[in-house]
Amino acid sequence: MTSVLVLGAGSSAGTPVVACTCPVCTEAHPRNLRSRASCLIEHQGVQLLVDTGPDMRTQMLREKVSRVDAVLYTHPHADHLNGIDDLRAFCFRQQQAIPVYGNPFTMRNIEERFGYVTLPPTAHWERPVLTLNPVEAPFTVQGVTVTPIPLLHGNWPILGYRVGKVAWLTDVSTIPESSWPLLEGLELLFLDCLRQRPHHTHMSLDEAMVAASRIQAQQTWFIHMTHDIDANALRTQLPDGMDFAWDGLRLTTS
Repeated sequence: MTSVLVLGAGSSAGTPVVACTCPVCTEAHPRNLRSRASCLIEHQGVQLLVDTGPDMRTQMLREKVSRVDAVLYTHPHADHLNGIDDLRAFCFRQQQAIPVYGNPFTMRNIEERFGYVTLPPTAHWERPVLTLNPVEAPFTVQGVTVTPIPLLHGNWPILGYRVGKVAWLTDVSTIPESSWPLLEGLELLFLDCLRQRPHHTHMSLDEAMVAASRIQAQQTWFIHMTHDIDANALRTQLPDGMDFAWDGLRLTTS
């Protein structure tokens, strides 16, 4: 059994957007309150965090998360990485280094920008202590198999992840042909859906629906949405089996 907690379903600016007066931002319907995209996947008792955005601390407090066994990084953009320092609370609580995974580019980026996280711990555990693991093929975390899904974010090669029958694909504009077989037999698909208009580095709503129809997961939940997406209004127009995710959404597979 695999459970998924959506920590954040929003894009880089979040929704509401600072200083925006559009109806989605000002009316603040619960389905349109979106912090930066992240999730917590639990499989066989192992808790895997996907990305550490700038809202990480607030998300963890909101959901009362008390343990992180590993972090799966999709790519090093600020809205997916810059909350990395808040991992120190889990390192302190668990009194051990946390392994983090991502493609070689992402691991190099972390080492260059946040090199202090690779230093040995002190007696005070006053900073994150992480082990960096470049991955390009399936790997295991405490016996749990994690399959990286190669994706394109514009021209950038990034990773989605599959654990059991769950896949998290954020910030994707193109799914390479070789990655489609890795997405067969899903129960839950979380898929990038930035806005209704086309974008050069993300899937639009129409593009996301086409991709979801091809993948044929039992249920598809759209993520990484800007304030252009009024989830409360648009969800009634989606095909069966598709919906917009929201912060705090919890789901479980067989």
